[in-house]
Amino acid sequence: AVVGAGLGGSAVAYFLQQHFGPQVQLDVYEPVGVGGRLATVTVNKQQYESRGASIHALSLHMQDFVKILGLKHRREVAGKSAVFSGEHFVLEETDWYLLNLFRLWWHYGISFLRLQMWVEEVMEKFMRIYKYQAHGYAFSSLEELLRSLGGEAFVNMTQRSVAESLLEVGVTQRFVDDVIAAVLRSSYGQSVLVPAFAGAMSLVGAQGGTWAVEGGNKLVCSGLLKLTKANVIPARVTGVSLHSSEGKALYQVHYESSEGQGSAFYDMVVVTTPLHPSRSNFTFENFEPPIADFSGAFQPSVTSVVHGYLNSSYFGFPDPKLFPFASILTTDTPDLFFNAMDNICPVNISAAFRRKQPQEAAVWRVLSQQPLDKQQLKTLFRSYYSVQVTEWQAYPRYDAAKSLPPIVLHENLFYLSGVEWVASSMEMIAVAAKNVALLAYNRWHQDLEKIDQKDLMHKVKTEL
Repeated sequence: AVVGAGLGGSAVAYFLQQHFGPQVQLDVYEPVGVGGRLATVTVNKQQYESRGASIHALSLHMQDFVKILGLKHRREVAGKSAVFSGEHFVLEETDWYLLNLFRLWWHYGISFLRLQMWVEEVMEKFMRIYKYQAHGYAFSSLEELLRSLGGEAFVNMTQRSVAESLLEVGVTQRFVDDVIAAVLRSSYGQSVLVPAFAGAMSLVGAQGGTWAVEGGNKLVCSGLLKLTKANVIPARVTGVSLHSSEGKALYQVHYESSEGQGSAFYDMVVVTTPLHPSRSNFTFENFEPPIADFSGAFQPSVTSVVHGYLNSSYFGFPDPKLFPFASILTTDTPDLFFNAMDNICPVNISAAFRRKQPQEAAVWRVLSQQPLDKQQLKTLFRSYYSVQVTEWQAYPRYDAAKSLPPIVLHENLFYLSGVEWVASSMEMIAVAAKNVALLAYNRWHQDLEKIDQKDLMHKVKTEL
């Protein structure tokens, strides 16, 4: 059984079938709709991503999914970004790459180079995971996975802030306040106190080279489930209880659907929805010792998709025709009521498509902590036709947890969503899905040589 049909659920179903073979029977429980956070909203008969909008070029599993499913990369529509402090723009992007570099250099000296070197070093080590997974290696805890990639330094990066780590490598406080804060507010809706590892993953995406799926990113989820011929059950799982048969663990999954309550038995269960009290009332029964509660909380996040006319004078441009930006990030200023906003394009982009001129009505996605009130909407827009609001418990509150959640809850009962406490992105979830599938497979076949191995770089080299 796979609990949840977001990216984690659909990817783990695909990987489980890849490893166990076509005879594996997969039931995927999903009460709301396939895709989870990869959702779209409709404005004027066009669909737009409401969240989970961009995928990084180094996301190898996501690249693979798109290839296997015959999907396409969405055509890119260029647009400039800027960072707004509530009073003025502290940083503006131009059409000239060299001028952008010069501006960064002029404002922040060598800081942005130091940042790039730091992010690249983290990514270079992180990319080892693909080699390990290609050789069938898996990890039974998030700490072990991190250790295999970057030693204790990577584990420590989940416990100390990105600000602390960057100041240590010589990035200035001003650069952290202006640029790093703006990126983290737009990606996680949180401050520079998020852990260094989560911060690094978010900063990789800010360096460009991101893409999206033509037709919507959620097509990856429905495509993978179709490909695996998984049996999708429209029901909400309420708990798992343990039974044993002939010395083997047997799990009873309890669920509620429109037909009432039901349950079914499984050899193996993967939970891909967050097991936090604020997110799910999930019970575990008959487990000895009992499965502990999960600490930590989730950060509420609000996405407002607004079809309207931008109030450019709020941003210091009385003539809307002259407003040059498609995306606005914000610094951590107490009076600012939104984290970021961008002029978004539909999920299907024709060859003739052009971005709306700043004086025309366009579709903007505004990210904020609380729902925007009438006055705040009026501040950002001269007038608007429609507002569609999605409130969701988006990301872990990174300052709230002291330790990482487990992957193995019981013999053949696995927890996938815990990876979000390391970093939350589509690719992190895909990597975790592959890890859980390999772990389940290696444990089932008692292949302990493939679990939690030390010195893997050396092992993989000799295997080659």
